[in-house]
Amino acid sequence: MSTPHTLAAFRAQIAPFLERMQQRNLSELSINAYRRDLQQLCSLLAEKLTEDQELAAMHLRQVLMRLSQKSLNPRSLGRKISVWKQYAQFLRQFHDWEIDLSVGLKAPKTNTRLPKAVPAEPLNQWFSHGADKDDAMAIRDQAMFELLYGCGLRLSELRALDLKDVQLEAGWVSVQGKGNKQRQVPLGLQARLAVEAYLPLRQANSNENALFTSRLGARIGQRQIQLRLDAWAQRQNSDRHLSPHMLRHSYASHVLQSSHNIRAVQELLGHKQLSTTQIYTSLDFSHLSEVYDAAHPRAKKHKPK
Repeated sequence: MSTPHTLAAFRAQIAPFLERMQQRNLSELSINAYRRDLQQLCSLLAEKLTEDQELAAMHLRQVLMRLSQKSLNPRSLGRKISVWKQYAQFLRQFHDWEIDLSVGLKAPKTNTRLPKAVPAEPLNQWFSHGADKDDAMAIRDQAMFELLYGCGLRLSELRALDLKDVQLEAGWVSVQGKGNKQRQVPLGLQARLAVEAYLPLRQANSNENALFTSRLGARIGQRQIQLRLDAWAQRQNSDRHLSPHMLRHSYASHVLQSSHNIRAVQELLGHKQLSTTQIYTSLDFSHLSEVYDAAHPRAKKHKPK
């Protein structure tokens, strides 16, 4: 007997699908995004179908058309389609669905948009102002921001740091990146000094291992880090909004501009694919052109005799 392809059956397998995604070491943020996308899909399908009606690929295409008409961000729409396709594949592979609900789903074309980097000079000036020595929270913030920029950390990676992850004497930070992939990042002098200044002032509840904590002694939240960073930038008379992602991109851009070593930057950022680093960073194409002209035999011009 074939598996019923009803909306109710479609909805019932979301939880097992998310459990499988957890087994593949997807982050909690990704799992929550998958859940929201699939719940939204079910809600939109339910506007046209009853729970016991048969689903078909055209129903998902109709939902995609409705979302496209709402002028959603192409990247957000592309992510939703990716989740839908993975779920459709899961149903066919593990629950004997005979139809492929993802047939005809095409992600919209998107323009590659590079994150903005802050020039090195103003960033260095902002950091050189230091923190108020009588303000424990400002000293904590200085340490957080020095690590964001000095180690190129993602916001989630900074928040997840425990005390044991920062090896001050050895000069390394152990980071758990996407997919629970571990990497070690060099700890620069200024970041080390900022962390050393913060640690004696750290407020923590018993059994709290988080490196950065709130006034209540618990691990600090991501949104709080974002707000504190933006407020800090405004106090430095910044003419732009400043986010953790911008500090990470600034780190990558500045290291790449100085070293011209994209492989090293790939390792430092924790990117699995080199193509991700190429999109993430602003490549110095003038330098690459000089390297090509100097190294490639067909690029060299004959000197006049």
